[in-house]
Amino acid sequence: MKEFVPPATRFISLPDGFAMRRGGVLNGARIAYEAVGRLNEARDNVVLILTGMSPDAHVAAHPDDPSPGWWEHMVGSGKPIDTDRWHVICMAALGSCKGSTGPASVNPATGERYGLEFPQVSIEDIADAATFLLRALHIDTVACVVGTSMGGMSALSLLARHPGLARSHINISGAVHSLPYAIAIRSLQREAIRSDPQWSNGRYRDDPGHYPRSGMLLARKLGMMTYRSAREWDQRFGRTRLAAGHRTGNGPFGAEFRVEAYLQAHADRFVHNFDPNAYLYLSRCIDLFDLGESCGSTAPAVLSRLCLDAALVIGVETDTLFPLHQQREIADGLSRSGTDVQFRAMTSDEGHDAFLVDIARFGPPIAKFLSVMW
Repeated sequence: MKEFVPPATRFISLPDGFAMRRGGVLNGARIAYEAVGRLNEARDNVVLILTGMSPDAHVAAHPDDPSPGWWEHMVGSGKPIDTDRWHVICMAALGSCKGSTGPASVNPATGERYGLEFPQVSIEDIADAATFLLRALHIDTVACVVGTSMGGMSALSLLARHPGLARSHINISGAVHSLPYAIAIRSLQREAIRSDPQWSNGRYRDDPGHYPRSGMLLARKLGMMTYRSAREWDQRFGRTRLAAGHRTGNGPFGAEFRVEAYLQAHADRFVHNFDPNAYLYLSRCIDLFDLGESCGSTAPAVLSRLCLDAALVIGVETDTLFPLHQQREIADGLSRSGTDVQFRAMTSDEGHDAFLVDIARFGPPIAKFLSVMW
């Protein structure tokens, strides 16, 4: 078990006895974040970014860490989320392995890493931790809360649980709950990790021979199949075969097509940069989230009660993980609250992950929306 914390990450301590929605409490826990751009005197130019499952808090380069962030082309000086105007705070999700307390963190009660003794994480816990972070930074209201993928769920939960905390919202490839297809895929990912003998019921080590590498590789490959679209696979790889010298594996069933090599290379980069137990915990919390159930109501009713000045909801027609109709559901529900809602259905080939790579399409509407909020 291991954490992966960028060098410029900052921390806020959560209060002892931080209650988790599905049971258990955290003591000695922390939230990891980074901030880019200057906070103005009125402290009202804050944009809060809540991430998907795997990103850390290093959203963009800054003087304390000039390395590219995970959304480098979207956040920064003169970019769509312009740090000449906005003070951008990005938080690593509670339960992750990116600095916020999670199963790879040390349990202060035992001196050992939590592993499966970590309480079950919920999207609501992530939302509450984000709210505590803002309060600890003496920020009463944010101009906009931006949520991508799982972060879109976290943002909706934050808005529902903490009314008045945000004036506007950008929801990108989010949903009010997961659909059966997405739950099934994530179930297989978790099964791949847990079926690896080296997982050792969550007590693996990071050294070779004691780490569930095979399970993590398969889980990530399955994930990649849902993060991108079949149309992109066709256009990018087709049926192109690998040159003989680049084929991998022994026997007749080794990788022979370029798409297989791509999946392997991507998974190889990921597998030792994310904690397997954190993968299990966060994957499960996505499945369990239901905005309506969380608030003792229905999702449309909850959305209709959210009081925002404006919202931008973006989905992608090639997204199979959180299909476009789920973003339309968010937009329709927010419209019934009286929020000024803009809904954008993107035609990008990149599927669920389009917001990370197709900046040419996603950047302009985000920049325009935020320019009106200034």
